[in-house]
Amino acid sequence: MAILQGIIDTYAQFFNWEMWGEVLTDPVSWGLIGTLVILEGLLSADNALVLAVMVKHLPPEQRKKALFYGLLGAYIFRFIAIGVGVFLIKLWWVKILGAGYLAWLSIKYFMDKRKEGQNEEDEEAHGINKSGLLIRLFGNFWGTVAAVELMDIAFSVDSVLAAFGISEEVWVLLLGGMLGVLMMRGVAGVFLKLIDQVPELETSAYVLILLIAAKMLVAVFGVHVPHAAFFIIILLTFGATFIIHFRNKKKEVGKES
Repeated sequence: MAILQGIIDTYAQFFNWEMWGEVLTDPVSWGLIGTLVILEGLLSADNALVLAVMVKHLPPEQRKKALFYGLLGAYIFRFIAIGVGVFLIKLWWVKILGAGYLAWLSIKYFMDKRKEGQNEEDEEAHGINKSGLLIRLFGNFWGTVAAVELMDIAFSVDSVLAAFGISEEVWVLLLGGMLGVLMMRGVAGVFLKLIDQVPELETSAYVLILLIAAKMLVAVFGVHVPHAAFFIIILLTFGATFIIHFRNKKKEVGKES
């Protein structure tokens, strides 16, 4: 009963206008929301292309509908996940599991990067299996929508965990998460071009994931990193990214000449 009451109290905070006002007038909160949106865009650019591939077998007029329904489902899932997560993240073992999972994501990225180029053909994206279970159960259109929904949920798990590592403020999480979903669908192409231009940004995103995991883990032992301090760390990380990028470009120009 206490757990249920805790979750209800958490959702009640969504309608706390005083807290809404505090977030909207706090520059640090906007900085954290912006970080969540950028991180979502960097991590989800490829995911948006996967979703596009999943609906390509549908007639053109149905593709946008399938992606729209998937987007609607992603928002509902985020709302539920953030509401329940705000309560669960207060439990020390949930923080340890979340930190461990984020650390694994980051470490796996760097391990995979070392093997990059070995299995390029295996990594090529293919369309949805037209004879799959969801298609057989719900038909071509609604089966595709269900598949997109499941993929959205899978993509959202990483993002929601990363969000809780950055902040536990309800409105920061809600605004950052909701804008992040829109970012993934709306400007994924922009982020893909940005990553093509500055490939180091993708690595920086996973460095941030590792830092977020560390922040979540030390919180278990009562060490809380202030939001302002963590935002400065984020800015320094992105600043270092562009410095490294320009140095790498200079080296490439030097080798060519």
